Amino acid sequence: MLDTSTLERALYWRQIYSEMLELEERVLARIDLLMDTQSDVVMSEVELTNVPVVVAQAERFRERLGYWEARITELAIQRVG
Repeated sequence: MLDTSTLERALYWRQIYSEMLELEERVLARIDLLMDTQSDVVMSEVELTNVPVVVAQAERFRERLGYWEARITELAIQRVG
């Protein structure tokens, strides 16, 4: 029998990483919006410092979200089988 706490844990982490990814995507959208009114020097500085960090974090969260989504699918298959 499937341990329901395992499925609950996977659902919990999927929710957490979904929220964190959504937040990082909103930060990137806000940076883009703010940069529309800035000089080329400011835009360049932000693109070299802030943007890579936020993009890297978003990618990490996307990967972790993918892991938990796959884990939920795996657990669901075990539950049926």
